[in-house]
Amino acid sequence: MMVTFVSQCEKNALKRTRRILDAFANRIGDNTWQTVITENGLKTVHKMLRQSASRNSAISCHWIRSRSRFQLLWVVGNKNKFNNEGHVPVNRTEKSLLGSQYENNWKYLPLIDAFTRLAGLLHDWGKASRLFQTKLDPQCKTSAKGDPIRHEWISVLLFSALVKTSDQPQHDLSWLDTLITQRIDEAKLQNWLTEQQSHQQEIKPLTHLPDAASLLSWLIVSHHRLPSLRVDKEINNLKDHTCDTITLLLQRLKQNWGYENRQDEKEYQQRVSQCFEFPQGLLSQSLVWLTALSSAANHLKQQLPLFMEAMQNGSWRLIAHHARLCLMLGDHHYSSQNNDPNWQTNINLYANTALEPNNGGKKLKQKLDEHLLNVTEAARNVVEYLPFFESEPPVACDIKKLKPQKNPKQGFQWQDKAVTAISHYRDENNDNISGFFIVNMASTGCGKTLANAKIMQALSDDKQSLRYILALGLRTLTLQTGDEYRARIGLDDSQLAVLIGSQAIQQLHQDELSPKNEEPETEYEATGSASVENLFDGDDELRWQDEAWQGILPEEELITVLKRAKDRALLYAPVLACTIDHIMAATETTRGGRYILPCLRLMSSDLVIDEVDDFMGEDLVAIGRLIHLAGMLGRKVMISSATIPPDLALSFFHAYQQGWHLHATSRHLNHQVGCVWVDEFTAHLATLNNSEQTAQYYQAEHQTFIQKRTERLAEKPARRKATILPLPRDKNDTDQQKSYFQAIQQAIIAQHQQHSFPDKLTGINVSFGVVRMANIQPCIQLTRFLLEAIWPQEVDIRAMAYHSRERSTLRVSGAAVLLRGC
Repeated sequence: MMVTFVSQCEKNALKRTRRILDAFANRIGDNTWQTVITENGLKTVHKMLRQSASRNSAISCHWIRSRSRFQLLWVVGNKNKFNNEGHVPVNRTEKSLLGSQYENNWKYLPLIDAFTRLAGLLHDWGKASRLFQTKLDPQCKTSAKGDPIRHEWISVLLFSALVKTSDQPQHDLSWLDTLITQRIDEAKLQNWLTEQQSHQQEIKPLTHLPDAASLLSWLIVSHHRLPSLRVDKEINNLKDHTCDTITLLLQRLKQNWGYENRQDEKEYQQRVSQCFEFPQGLLSQSLVWLTALSSAANHLKQQLPLFMEAMQNGSWRLIAHHARLCLMLGDHHYSSQNNDPNWQTNINLYANTALEPNNGGKKLKQKLDEHLLNVTEAARNVVEYLPFFESEPPVACDIKKLKPQKNPKQGFQWQDKAVTAISHYRDENNDNISGFFIVNMASTGCGKTLANAKIMQALSDDKQSLRYILALGLRTLTLQTGDEYRARIGLDDSQLAVLIGSQAIQQLHQDELSPKNEEPETEYEATGSASVENLFDGDDELRWQDEAWQGILPEEELITVLKRAKDRALLYAPVLACTIDHIMAATETTRGGRYILPCLRLMSSDLVIDEVDDFMGEDLVAIGRLIHLAGMLGRKVMISSATIPPDLALSFFHAYQQGWHLHATSRHLNHQVGCVWVDEFTAHLATLNNSEQTAQYYQAEHQTFIQKRTERLAEKPARRKATILPLPRDKNDTDQQKSYFQAIQQAIIAQHQQHSFPDKLTGINVSFGVVRMANIQPCIQLTRFLLEAIWPQEVDIRAMAYHSRERSTLRVSGAAVLLRGC
């Protein structure tokens, strides 16, 4: 094949690129190369360019297919240097991202910006207290652990005081005018706080706030952690209650919902009064902060009619979600920076500290007003990029193995038939339906893994690309699925990331596959900067190219969340196969910013949950929350398993439909959801509206699909037959367990006689089987029993215990043996 390489690299990246390409191709221009090369040779060039890529790299490769036709194969580095066809721009213009075409359907983006702006200016207001400033003082030596009351609770109390001491506290216009006119009366605020201090446990200070103040209070109080009630009696009292509105939530919120530290009650009583003392004032002497507050309040005041509409249609949930994410990203970003040496202020309040480079001691870092204003600026930059997080991340295109096959293998034709049915459905509806909930119930061994990829490609915007998350429950299964995607779909390391939670298991799995491969590359609260805490655990590992996908998005505000290859893979990789815990962080994180990156990923990525029936209990509830969030962010969701109970499918659909309703409302999209049921026999599609009868309609459609499926399965010979074994009941626990194990032994012998097959080399009858146990200890005891038991003379057994407490080396090695043997 003849190819042309074009380089738009800058600085040292140009030298590295020239050195690589000069070794493989003829230079026909200063930054252009051409050669005839094999496919394997081109893969080598692509890999070498990716490994040497940096932020200044940009290389395109074009395949010259005929005299009049060429095709862009790939781009390494900054894709913004080329258009979709690989052409280089001859002119450039610049303009603000706000108001661009990407934001046309982001109706509530101005509201997200308004709330982020005000929350950023008020989120650390409580750091002005005597206690917090004393804690930051490098000369202060204290053995106290934690603050009696967290600074975000003091911040939200100050804001609540501002609202409730305004002329008309029941109206948002009143407190907004107070900020606009810069009339912050510190004496009033401190008097109100003094009253609160005497009734800390009884009073719920966030009640009776108007709507905009309620949402702003939520952003302030949750910018480090979500409220979490830990008093069992109160938890039991609230179990049967829901919080349908933010006002109702704030009415229940008290200081003991995670915002106090009473481990040492004596120390708490001694220090708590300092949380309500402000000897250096409440920032009203900072003119730059007051001016910024006035401008931000005026901006929100102008958006109040739009906000009232959002409160009525439920879109406030999306506003709160996006604003909190932007606020936390901005806080993480600026807290990690050095202080501004040119900052001029007339106050002596600080927000955080840093370590002295010489002696490791503590030194004051950012002034409080400096911190608030710069966090606000960083957070607003993130707001500006929100539409790009949704539209710009890369996709995997031109995947040949997913194209319809002329002569598909027997038993796999259903995959292309399902794709055809989906394509016809989209054409019939003129692509007017954007929300899709898919259930894939194809039987085991029918190719669900490949079918899931084909279906998600058929549902993509252009019907040709892939960008989705494949979430699984087991680490080993995740690695095996990644191997299958590479082998059967043909995805390479720039298109697929396989992410699990254990570096040891990742390495062992890789060693089992190719033992000769080279090894892969291998406290904040006290400083006042909880936002600089690491966002992910240190033992996560992946298989992915760190150099791929540079320059996709503006990353200045993302430097604290894109620190490692794992972070970049989670955000950018077109297809992400991972254990579900990596994505569950988007909804299950209650403390810190570990939810940020999964949420950014879900903004642009559809969701496939494989073997969903493996999860139980609370896990299913958490998955329901994840599916709701995916719908709220406008993504498509698929659940896949051969056995999905009807109630489980209905529950997950309801979660998705409620989330999609919020997204469609906020974007003026069609509220209908396209429902797809797929198995090896048929593809069933239906359009469901958002109404009170939607659940009944879904149940009816699901039952219709299941009825047809059971009828077709009944026509096929039974491959699996269930048997219920009678078990004796012995009074003695030891005898009862022995009888239980003996019954399993007899069942194994019976199953062997029914399902064994002759080995071609020896003629010996062989069978493979699994005995699944609910708990680890009985699993180990059964294995020992089977190995020590007396078997018929003609039977020889090999048994292995496989469970999560086994050493990683043995477990991965055993899994590899089983994989090869089966």
